[in-house]
Amino acid sequence: MENLKELTGIHHVTAITSSAPKIYDFYTNILGMRLVKKNVNQDDLTTYHLFFADDRGNPGTDMTFFDFKGIAPHVKGTNDISKTSFRVKSDEALAYWQKRLDKYEVKNSGITTMFDRQTLAFEDFDQQQYMLVSDENDKGVKAGEPWYKGPVPDEFAIVGLGPSFLTVNDMEYMDQVMAVMKMRKSAVEGNYTLFETGDGGNGGSIIVKFDNTSSQARQGYGGVHHVAFRVDDREHLDAWQVYFDSMDLPNSGYVDRFYFKSVYIRLYPNILFELATDGPGFIDDQETYEVLGESLTLPPHLRDKRAFVEEHLPHFDTIRSNKVFEKEYL
Repeated sequence: MENLKELTGIHHVTAITSSAPKIYDFYTNILGMRLVKKNVNQDDLTTYHLFFADDRGNPGTDMTFFDFKGIAPHVKGTNDISKTSFRVKSDEALAYWQKRLDKYEVKNSGITTMFDRQTLAFEDFDQQQYMLVSDENDKGVKAGEPWYKGPVPDEFAIVGLGPSFLTVNDMEYMDQVMAVMKMRKSAVEGNYTLFETGDGGNGGSIIVKFDNTSSQARQGYGGVHHVAFRVDDREHLDAWQVYFDSMDLPNSGYVDRFYFKSVYIRLYPNILFELATDGPGFIDDQETYEVLGESLTLPPHLRDKRAFVEEHLPHFDTIRSNKVFEKEYL
């Protein structure tokens, strides 16, 4: 299918946390990202699905979390989605974040440079691995917006997802996977290879680390569950599913997640990809823009199960529309 339109960027990343309330506090009060949906895992009704994003939950800005009950901690290693990055507008913003992370005693490695971009790696309470990346010289996929009512000054705020990092022990195999995904190899730096899709740049990149000495990673809290790529709409999604089917590549088929439509595929062991449509988004029949993420919302097909869901999801307060966050200049 030579005329198949490329994936247009990173859509969202879904990870696993040991605590829904603690990850809410970390993302809201330290990272300054907006909770745009307080939802349930549609495949496990005893598990939260929290969606943190920019001000309106624009595609390409969305970091989500499951809190599976009784799950063990993530074991770092190879063959894994190993790190998630977030975009900030400038090198100056990255300098602000160095001070902010230090203020809140968030473990970080200081500002360094990767693929000609300034970066700042850090981790949360579960040792989930993150990186902030500067858009100073970025010319690719457009970023999102700040959370205007959040605690981080707008000019320094996180405005979307940057490259997702994969760690693999078979680079030749991963090269073939990236070719199937129609991602182009853009640069190599040591044992890191940069792949891009769509308009590329920070919002359209995957960075693959070659590591054939570490043991196999194991999924758990503090690790990533899957990374999703953007498609325009149902027609674009269907074209990709036909493409996968034409090569006899096993995939989930069409899945309606209400907030977006999806197809899941595992092309490399231990690494799950999703393709997700840009719409319809998180502003829906249950929540207006002003109160996104403040109550437990359910997609239509699960609304008759609300009593069961509420019984199994411990309540915690996510109301922010009655609060004022002072912008923290450091």
